[in-house]
Amino acid sequence: MNTSEAAQKGKQAKEAAAKLAITPTKVKNEALTRMAEALSKNAKVIIDANSIDLEAGEKKELSRALLDRLSLDGPRIQGMIEGLNIVKSLLDPVGEIIAEWKRPNGLKIKKVRVPLGVIGIIYEARPNVTVDSAALCLKAGNATILRGGSDAINSNKQIAHLIAQAAYSAGIPEGAIQLIEDTNRQTAEELMAARDYVDVLIPRGGKSLIQTVVQKAKIPTIETGEGNCHAYVEKTADLKMAEEIVINAKCQRPSVCNAIETLLIDKDVAAKLALPLFAKLKEKGVEIRGSLDQPASEEDYKTEFLSLTLAVKVVSGIDEAISHINKYGTKHSETIITKDKKAAQKFQAEVDAAAVYVNASTRFTDGFEFGFGAEIGISTQKLHARGPMGLPELTSYKYLVEGQGQIRE
Repeated sequence: MNTSEAAQKGKQAKEAAAKLAITPTKVKNEALTRMAEALSKNAKVIIDANSIDLEAGEKKELSRALLDRLSLDGPRIQGMIEGLNIVKSLLDPVGEIIAEWKRPNGLKIKKVRVPLGVIGIIYEARPNVTVDSAALCLKAGNATILRGGSDAINSNKQIAHLIAQAAYSAGIPEGAIQLIEDTNRQTAEELMAARDYVDVLIPRGGKSLIQTVVQKAKIPTIETGEGNCHAYVEKTADLKMAEEIVINAKCQRPSVCNAIETLLIDKDVAAKLALPLFAKLKEKGVEIRGSLDQPASEEDYKTEFLSLTLAVKVVSGIDEAISHINKYGTKHSETIITKDKKAAQKFQAEVDAAAVYVNASTRFTDGFEFGFGAEIGISTQKLHARGPMGLPELTSYKYLVEGQGQIRE
């Protein structure tokens, strides 16, 4: 590369984005079909590339959580294919009339969805993000510049090449899907500063990555990912239901951002719930920080473990639970287990998070589970998107104004 891979690919993406914005839905859907076929036909090639990354990761002594995120197998590739097919089946948001009205002076105004333009995605060791991001951006008419971490570079290179070529063969403009292959920090910083080419930057990964991007980016950024999530067992809860929800929310896949990290138990049910629940959690390999008499540490409450570690605190009621969550949570996903409708309403009204559940596992905070197909990420901020980001969150809008010679007095 000459001076900057980010600048060169940014220029190509900018040119592609202008064409992609007016590309018909039929062409975009055909591209998604061919992308899915490419993954299916080349599953072994992808797994072979992934095995190189996994071997390197083990030598580097990556944590079990990171290795799990990095790993690809047949079912996970099939999951990516299903995500592509679902995105294909969704309505194309581009051109949707959000609102329209007529002014007293006769001007007709329409508010219409348009693509954001070029979206840069900076992410860590999850190669499925390569597919999810490219698919959603493409359907919403955006070009994508992908910058994955070094731990997944072989997987990402293989996947990005396959899906890009498949999309181009269907008529998508070249440059619409690109991967930055240089994994040096300098290249990431160049992408964060590429204001001439990139319209929006989305980091996907742990706290350190997100904070680095937020602090260094010169481009509008949407924060995603960090999930210090909680389950609160309220005093009227069905304790069998509480057990099942807590075990699922912690153990089903502990390395992801929508798994719970802290369990809050109302003091009125603590003695009855704790012993059987703790025994079942320990059977599944969970390390419990805290007890009925001894709360976990301040540091534990602040930590997104991403592993089979769970902080525990007994609280005096719903107000203390809500206060704890709003202090330590990352505005991701929170759940209450209760039979009390007023308690449920209070919890949902007062907890500040993107997704607030009643009697369900936090593991459902996911674009696929919400019916969005794949997701670009889970936004933990409030502007302009919040929660699982599907197609509408990858668009902006413009006003189309039609007159008949009107001039302003």
